[in-house]
Amino acid sequence: MSTSEEHPELDGYEPHNERPLRSRTFVWVMRVVVVLGLIGLVVPGIVSAAATADNTANRTCATYVQYLAPQAVSYSVRFELTGDGDPGWKCYAIAFNGGETLLRSLGLIPGPAVIPTSPADNT
Repeated sequence: MSTSEEHPELDGYEPHNERPLRSRTFVWVMRVVVVLGLIGLVVPGIVSAAATADNTANRTCATYVQYLAPQAVSYSVRFELTGDGDPGWKCYAIAFNGGETLLRSLGLIPGPAVIPTSPADNT
């Protein structure tokens, strides 16, 4: 079976010479434009997600410090990959002498503070 029988739409097709359809400069410029476009789409999403997580972690930590450590002078929120517990946002209460106490691990994606409304039942 010949090629023309397999692909009749290619009958009469003459391949062009060895010269490529696009020049090297055009291909290089198109690659740069595509990479810049992808960066322009991805980076704002990452920055927005990080800012939202930071804001949520700060508000949640302030609530936990107010409830769990009212004697604390301040608080500190950090994103830690290593340390106590799992990787993620950590809430520290800062005492008058500058000592830090880990109050809560807020996780990779911090959520609102969950404060109990009644004392825990220890029975």
